[in-house]
Amino acid sequence: MATKAVSSPMIAGFPAMSAQRLLVFGGVALIAGGMIFGEIFAVFVLHQNGGKTGEALLAATKAVTAQNPEAVKQAFVSIGGLLEDRGTKVDTHVHMTDAGYLALLLALVQSSVALSAPRKRFLAKLFLLGGTLLPIGIFLIHYVGLAYSPFPVIGWASILADSAGALLIVVLTAEVWGLWRHFRGQPEAVASMSHVGTAAAGCPAERSSADPAPTWEERALLGGGTVLVLLGFLYGAWYAGKNLYEQEARERNILSFMLDAAVKTPDLSGQFVNSYGMLAAERAVQIAAHSHIIEFGLLAMLLSFVQRYVFLNAVWKRRWVVLLLLGSLILPVFVWLELKVGLVAGGIADVGGLLVVIALIGMLAGMLRYSGSVDALRGAQP
Repeated sequence: MATKAVSSPMIAGFPAMSAQRLLVFGGVALIAGGMIFGEIFAVFVLHQNGGKTGEALLAATKAVTAQNPEAVKQAFVSIGGLLEDRGTKVDTHVHMTDAGYLALLLALVQSSVALSAPRKRFLAKLFLLGGTLLPIGIFLIHYVGLAYSPFPVIGWASILADSAGALLIVVLTAEVWGLWRHFRGQPEAVASMSHVGTAAAGCPAERSSADPAPTWEERALLGGGTVLVLLGFLYGAWYAGKNLYEQEARERNILSFMLDAAVKTPDLSGQFVNSYGMLAAERAVQIAAHSHIIEFGLLAMLLSFVQRYVFLNAVWKRRWVVLLLLGSLILPVFVWLELKVGLVAGGIADVGGLLVVIALIGMLAGMLRYSGSVDALRGAQP
């Protein structure tokens, strides 16, 4: 995997421990970490949790038939715990990846944030701290609960998550303030970071006002990401028009029949519980397909702007781009097919997610090589 040496004109960009470098590295790492967590959740928790929820709901209907209010209460307490377990893990996955998206977006606008370099670096560190602590706090909510909490309804894990979220709000407010100062023509007297690009395959070079045409990798990610987002919106519109209201009506009918069956025809309770479970699964896979294809499209578009920092041979850069776009399409398509094909489709969807993770790690390795080359070249200069 040979690459050309880093040229000296680009060493002013992407300086060591700069806000831009921290946000790019941290953003990609958060996205990769969130996707790895999502893969683990999908394989080891999601389906098992759904099965236990169905069993608890069936136990509740049987308790209604037996006129046992205490058993009904216990069944719904169990359902609540299972839903909290699932919900906090989904939120952990979502918040970690979304914090990574925000970090990449902030990295792209750092040259337009009219704050001093130390302040921007401090804000970047605070953002990454908040982006890491927020999903950790959310994950711990189910396990910590209200233990040793001074508040009656908020546990320590929730306090951690809320504090991290507040920290992110503070950082974003400061970044917006810096952008406002920039566009009002009040930049501080500090050297702004130069934009760095790829003048030749695998060789970073400074981008001037006469930028060369975008590289194949940048075009593929930007174009592919745009197509993915468009497909996601089109599918969402189709789902909302064709299935959303029908599913809501079906849910009301199933719940009504389930309650009636618990009193009048107990033998049918299991059938209605199964119908409700299938409806929940149908809704979940359709919403997941819609959200994931849009998120992957946004990820591809963001990554197109940081390809200048991926210091790899052109062949490997293209491989990671193709792998990411391929996985971004495989995962939502086979999530959608899971109810039609079965667990085989779910396994293929997990493979698609793994492809995206591998591509992200490969790009992150290229970014580390880029920064190492920049630092080495800077240190070698008198």
